[in-house]
Amino acid sequence: MAQNISHAVMAQRHEPRDSADDFPTPPWATRALLEHVIGKEKVRGLSCLEPACGRGYMSLPLFEYFRQVESSDALPYGFGSVRDFLEYPFAALSHDWVITNPPFRLAEEFVDRALVVARRGVAILARTVFLESVGRYENIFRLRPPSKFAQFTERVAMVKGRVDPKASTATGYAWFVWEKDELAQPSLMWVPPCRRSLERAGDYEIR
Repeated sequence: MAQNISHAVMAQRHEPRDSADDFPTPPWATRALLEHVIGKEKVRGLSCLEPACGRGYMSLPLFEYFRQVESSDALPYGFGSVRDFLEYPFAALSHDWVITNPPFRLAEEFVDRALVVARRGVAILARTVFLESVGRYENIFRLRPPSKFAQFTERVAMVKGRVDPKASTATGYAWFVWEKDELAQPSLMWVPPCRRSLERAGDYEIR
């Protein structure tokens, strides 16, 4: 039987409902958020919470831009506190920003919670298909649309359990950003090609 390798099939990533969904974010993709979407000057001196930190591949780049970064995860990866973001009582408006790459099956719940915890804004890295579904439209986008939808022009390859500079993917990713001081009308934008300029020595070290 011939193997179906169409992009429509390759772009699907199915994880069991009880999976940790451990797909670390390549650090350059986090830097792209601050350099090309939010603007690094807008977060200087502010605090940030990364509530699905895993081994810290997103938290460490955030430290380059924010004055303070608090990291946590529901599972003990050895980086940050062990706290379930959807259960732990983070205080409302306790952090300027909440920025994370949540488990996809919980992304909607993460957005709901993050919008309560954050004073200034929320940024969620998710598959582009997060835009789809009637449920997400009714529960999030209809009344609380993101201020920015920033589609990556380059592929952000994520590998289960590790970061790999040689990995490839057919899955598209985007930053969904809610800036509380911005108008509700969403802005469509693209993250320009920037991987080469934003990668740093040590980004792919095993942790």
